[in-house]
Parts: sequence; structure tokens; C-alpha cells
Amino acid sequence: MLGRIKLLSIMALMAFVIFGQAHAASALQEILSGGKLKVGTTGDWNPMTMKDVATNSYTGYDIDVMTELAKDLGVEVEFVPTDWKTLVSGVTAGKYHITGSASVSPARAKAAGYSNSYFSLATVPLTLAKNADKFKDWDDLNKADVTVAATLGTTQEKQVKQYFPDAKHQIVESPARDFQEVLAGRADAHITSNVEAYKLVEKYSQLMVVPVSAAKSPTPIAMLMPQADQVWINYVNTWISLKAEQGFFDGLGQKWKLQN
Repeated sequence: MLGRIKLLSIMALMAFVIFGQAHAASALQEILSGGKLKVGTTGDWNPMTMKDVATNSYTGYDIDVMTELAKDLGVEVEFVPTDWKTLVSGVTAGKYHITGSASVSPARAKAAGYSNSYFSLATVPLTLAKNADKFKDWDDLNKADVTVAATLGTTQEKQVKQYFPDAKHQIVESPARDFQEVLAGRADAHITSNVEAYKLVEKYSQLMVVPVSAAKSPTPIAMLMPQADQVWINYVNTWISLKAEQGFFDGLGQKWKLQN
């Protein structure tokens, strides 16, 4: 009987060790052994990540960053389609090893890990150019007869309720976008990052950035990764530091004309 108990104890200990080793396995080892870096990207954030539906390919700042990361890892890169509402859950479920750029937020940090930040952005409102005399600052939008749009799952979804408690909120779900609500006349304004704002104005002459006294919520941008995978996080942070010293991010910022 004693021998059987001892045997069961040894088996339990072995199972614990094996489970612990599997649990501790890093995405870095998986990437290197599998030869592929899986990147979650939304494809709807100009100039960060833009999907060409016809060719099922991506371009943008994030795409260049992740292509370079894969190159330095010596592996291929695979871009995995996701959307803003599932961006974090895709990381935690192991659908991809890392995401492209995402705003740093306490809510996301509860479930996922972040890399070090490599640039920052702030939030500005946009409206139709014909509304130039009507909307000149933040308070002009915080009124009961004004509708402000945001995209579900984005940082702006929470910000629109915070900045405009008295206004109506039009929350749209991807692949629909908040700026489309403004162009279609279903919303008076929407909010987005200054990075995207000037690209939208460049593309759609009907839109304008509301000339607010100051942008709101300056926010660092980083990559999302599995929260407990410190080996992978450490590698990416080391890579970011090295690339920053070499001017890689500055060069990409100039290439994609980021507005900071």
C-alpha cells in the first residue's frame, strides 16, 4: 500500500513538472521552432494597418514594423485578421503571438501584456467641413442635440462617453467605421487618433479636424502580447530598444507621415 502511494506521488509530481514546463513555454520558442510569427492586425487604421481586400494583403507602419521583427527573428510573418473588440482575446487565446500597435490602457493590461512604447498619439474630433462654424472646440460637441460616433472595442469607444456625457453616442461595429457615420450624416462628429485624423482629411475632402484648443488623452502605443510570457516580452522590448537607437522608428514615422 505504501509503495502504491509512493508511486502515485511520483506520478503526480512528474505530471506537475511536465505541466509546468509546457505552461512556461514561451511564444519565442514556438516562433523560432515553427518558423512563423503570427501577428494580429485589424487592417482598418490608416496609416498603421490597411488591408487590400482584392489581394488580401496589408500595408502600413505596423506592417513594416512586424515584417522587420520577423526578419530579425529569421522567420516568416503571417498577418492574422482581427478586429478591435477581439484584439485582446486573440492574444490570450493564442490566435497570434503579438499584435500591431494598440493604445496602452489599464483595461487591456488586465488581460494582456504590453511591450515598451515606441510612439504616442492623442485624440481629436472630426466633423464635416461644412460644420466649421458650428464646432470649434470640445464643448461644442457635448450637447444633447449632437451625435458623436466611435468604433466598438477601440479606446475611443470609452472616450466618447467620457468627453461627451451630454451628447448622443453612435457606436458602430467593425467592419463599419465611425468616420463613415459622419460622412453619411448619421453622426455630427467622431473622435480618433491624430495619427489617423490627418490621413482621413487627406482622403476625404468633406472632413475636417475640429480646431480644438488641445488634443485629449495623450496615450503611449505598444504591442500586445501574452501577459505571463516574460521571455517573449523581454525579447521584443530588447528589439524595440535596439531599433529605436538605430533610428528605425523615426524613419518609419517619416515614411508614413505620422502626426504626433
